[in-house]
Amino acid sequence: MRLSFLFFGNKPDERWQLCRQMGIDHAIAKLAPNVTGEPSIDNYESFARSKLIFEEHGFRLCGLEGDQFDMHRIKLGLPGKERDIEAYQKMLENMGRLKVSLLCYNFMATGWYRTHRALPERGGALVSGFNYNTAKNEPISTYGAFSENQIWDNYQWFIEQVMPTAEANNVKMALHPDDPPIGPIHGIARILTSAKAMEKALSFSDSPSHGLTFCQGTFATMNENLEALFLKHKKANRIFFVHIRDVRGTPFNFRETFHDNGPTDMYKMMKRYKELGGNVPVRSDHVPTMAGDDNENMGYTMNGSLFGLGYIKGLMHACGIQVP
Repeated sequence: MRLSFLFFGNKPDERWQLCRQMGIDHAIAKLAPNVTGEPSIDNYESFARSKLIFEEHGFRLCGLEGDQFDMHRIKLGLPGKERDIEAYQKMLENMGRLKVSLLCYNFMATGWYRTHRALPERGGALVSGFNYNTAKNEPISTYGAFSENQIWDNYQWFIEQVMPTAEANNVKMALHPDDPPIGPIHGIARILTSAKAMEKALSFSDSPSHGLTFCQGTFATMNENLEALFLKHKKANRIFFVHIRDVRGTPFNFRETFHDNGPTDMYKMMKRYKELGGNVPVRSDHVPTMAGDDNENMGYTMNGSLFGLGYIKGLMHACGIQVP
């Protein structure tokens, strides 16, 4: 397993130095124009510049995460989706040329979402939470309403267009489940909300490039059996990436926790993750906002991330996993 960190953009700052001090040398990045200020990475030169910046600062850029450009037309089946798919295919080709072999992607039109951003946690830390009754009273999306059937059709079309290109360029596409795993949110259906739904998504292609991000926190929110689900997808060689966090509650009403005070047996799960071998990246996911951090970047604050990284490194050492 490769302990990694998610970087938003390509501008070195204190976070980069702190990660190197923590022994992290594998980077996952979001390189969308809104965080880099540069052309989107279907432009080869733009992508290559970002990769070089990471290398110059001691990181191997091993994967991308999130929407690397606006995906609404693809996810909602809107006019112009064909042009966006061409850009997506070009991005996958560039990934192959630059040997960036992992793409953690999602099919949430409105992204990961919380109704509460500052719930009190241990020692005055802040965490996010979600309540479906609150969400139902919020305004509908400016895009309008979309049914589950529409989103499923759009997802299948997307997979048919991009998976052959991913496979041809040795890119592993790791599907992230919907967070929260319930819908609709703001009038737009969410489809990847259960283990059964994830199996349906995987059934659209048997390509070796078609797999999962095993987001422990989201599957825990679904109240799925984490160990059984992991073993099933590991046996099928479908787990390409692991996110580690914890939650309390149900899809209708849940809250994040620190890594060490949620209901999941983290040690047991880390022993399972060890079975993936040395080539699957793992990272700490949503963290509490701790003293000294600004809650504006909810879930990705640096002090909380340092806690998460340290906790995961401890688990890895306890399980006999070699880490820096």
